Amino acid sequence: MKSGTDDAVSATVATVPATPPAGIGQAPTGASRARRPRRATAERREEILRAATRVFGSRGYHNGSLHEVAAQVGITHAGVLHHFGSKDRLLWAVLEYRDQVDVEHLEGKHIPGGLDLFRHLVTTARVNAGRRGIVQTYTVLTGEAVTDGHPASEWVRDRFTILRGNIADALRTAVHERAATRGETVDDPELDGVALDRAASSIIAVMDGLQTQWLLDPAAVDLADASAFAIEAILAAALAGSDRPHPTAGTGPVPPEPTA
Repeated sequence: MKSGTDDAVSATVATVPATPPAGIGQAPTGASRARRPRRATAERREEILRAATRVFGSRGYHNGSLHEVAAQVGITHAGVLHHFGSKDRLLWAVLEYRDQVDVEHLEGKHIPGGLDLFRHLVTTARVNAGRRGIVQTYTVLTGEAVTDGHPASEWVRDRFTILRGNIADALRTAVHERAATRGETVDDPELDGVALDRAASSIIAVMDGLQTQWLLDPAAVDLADASAFAIEAILAAALAGSDRPHPTAGTGPVPPEPTA
């Protein structure tokens, strides 16, 4: 069963020529015979990945089964294993597939730096609003990854580490580019590595949290606009350094001591 995210197939009506072009009706060469199985294998793997994305996204990794994935594609459980070897390997392939989808619209297929990174994050949130299945799969697997022995734990941990580094580097680039245009030096302690790492973690947390809220109640949360608002607010606060306002500063109510 195809999902709404699958590519649409268009039909083209053409006039059949009286004389077929060269090669039509002839026996396929060894090269063309080799290309067909490879193309068929790639297409089948793509179908399995899409089905696994739906199954893991709706039921989670542990509750979703390879039998369900196979049924959606119209093959056997053994057929899934033939292409991916194991359920764990299929999960890793789904996670890699998710990463490829994230950058498929980018030039060079890689995440940009500087202020362009934050524009990319806002664009990603806008694109994600139209691909619920991918967002749901990521959210479910990220939540499951905190449990002991989950096969996605390493991927999620590494992803957060890399993304924090990318965002902190982009913030650092933005800080120094702004200082250069103003003819200033960067000597604000609030623009050091610790502060920028804190801002990077906050951006990731806000984006992931908004995705969870949107999945549960899409009518109440505009994923694109809310993500843009949060990213711009954190970015502005980070770039302000020591000049940023602190509306929550001061002593608040003291929570009661827990009872035994």
